[in-house]
Amino acid sequence: MKKIVFKWPVGISLLLMLTFLYSCSTVPITGRKQLNLVSDTEMMAMSFSQYDQFLKENKLSTNKQQTEMVKRCGQRIAAAVEKYMQDNGHGKHIAGFEWEFNLVEDDTPNAWCMPGGKVVFYTGILPFTQDEEGLAVVMGHEIAHAVAKHGNERMSNQMAVQMGGTALSVAVDEKPEETKAIYMAAFGLGAQYGFMLPYSRTHENEADKMGLIFMAMAGYNPQAAVGFWERMAASGGQKPPEFMSTHPADETRIKNLQSFMPEAMKYYKK
Repeated sequence: MKKIVFKWPVGISLLLMLTFLYSCSTVPITGRKQLNLVSDTEMMAMSFSQYDQFLKENKLSTNKQQTEMVKRCGQRIAAAVEKYMQDNGHGKHIAGFEWEFNLVEDDTPNAWCMPGGKVVFYTGILPFTQDEEGLAVVMGHEIAHAVAKHGNERMSNQMAVQMGGTALSVAVDEKPEETKAIYMAAFGLGAQYGFMLPYSRTHENEADKMGLIFMAMAGYNPQAAVGFWERMAASGGQKPPEFMSTHPADETRIKNLQSFMPEAMKYYKK
């Protein structure tokens, strides 16, 4: 019996290869290659619009001290990020960022950063951060997701699968509803508006490593990260086994953080 072999048409194969090659970008610090079909300008325009809508629909914290702490920590880490990127020839990577930091009234232990540096902390995470150094752990991590363009990458991967690598501008014109659905899924902006869905393990590990360096450059002790994740691990609640989860298990995450620590400490100056 003859074995049947299915082959991609040569033209399609070459087109996919060229699309991949010309749509790759490199993540700062880690050097990992990633697919990026979405321009920064387009992504940030969508991000800024969604962020403004979120702020209109949610209550900002009236706690002046906590709000000032979030803004102060964010500004310090943003300044460190800008310095690192400029010093290492990655200045264009964050061109167009318009940093903004807000604290909203919500008991959920959560925080996120949209493309372009739009950050939100929920009051529910403050008992776990405890102080500004603990806050810097989360701030550095979430900003790292945006700097590494993890959201762009996730959206690009979905567009490659569902739309064959169509450019965002074309997709918005030709398939606006489908494009919006991909964006909402990529950034978790669904029924629970503003809640960021879990990133992949690769993204989480990358954000952990980059976040440690960013907080260290801003003058925060990166060793505070271990204590923060230990508190999160002790908070209870049923968690799925590591192989079923996109997030690393608490024990694995803490072990990875400790392995990153010597490099991060090189950037730390009191």
